[in-house]
Amino acid sequence: MTCWASRRSRLVAAAVVAMLAIAPCAAIADECPAMPPNHIPDAPPPPLNIDNVKARLTDYHDNFYLADVAAVFGVAQMFIDSYSGQAQSPAIVFDIDETSLTNWPNLAADNFGFIAGGACDVLPAGPCGFNKWIAMASAEPLPGAVDLFKAAKRKRIAVIFITGRHDSQRDATVINLDHAGYAWTELHTRPDRDEFPTVQAFKTSERAKVAAEGYTIIANIGDQMSDIDGNNSGCRFKVPNPFYFIK
Repeated sequence: MTCWASRRSRLVAAAVVAMLAIAPCAAIADECPAMPPNHIPDAPPPPLNIDNVKARLTDYHDNFYLADVAAVFGVAQMFIDSYSGQAQSPAIVFDIDETSLTNWPNLAADNFGFIAGGACDVLPAGPCGFNKWIAMASAEPLPGAVDLFKAAKRKRIAVIFITGRHDSQRDATVINLDHAGYAWTELHTRPDRDEFPTVQAFKTSERAKVAAEGYTIIANIGDQMSDIDGNNSGCRFKVPNPFYFIK
């Protein structure tokens, strides 16, 4: 077992203990549970300096992030496990990046910058072009994500992926999700060109299509507010992500 895997196991175990402590709040099947606390750090004291911010974000990732993510997925899983609603075709919506799959190797290699083009062939060093990173289809699942997926499948709840990844990235995304242990009812990728002003507008539109198909979305999980805000969201589960922001 690698040091990273060992540390992840310890953090996930700690998250499970925290989840059990708040279980009574999530025990009522059809009520949306409160989100667990997280350890996202405050901004460093002035004078503000981007290197100090990056240092805090790296420390958060290395010491708390995986446990914080696992805690959110644990609360979502308890909600799904106890769901007893009467919807004929219930569904849960998953985001992909920093929700179902982690792009941390790309983020770390680019020092929290965003580089769309270019190669990604010297990891863990950078630069690492994000498009090439996606094409590699090697992103790992975040702790708890596959467990939530499996819980939904056990309850015969449809799993719908709605992602801001583009249609041109769909094939690589399918391969990556498959390798990570996911299967799904539907996968919605974004057109390479569209008229949506924001990711939130696109995702809200896609959830409306899911609802029009006859599904009742009972839960929606993502790392950005743009993933979960808007109509047809059901209970909203926000995974912590202080590393970047998407409208």
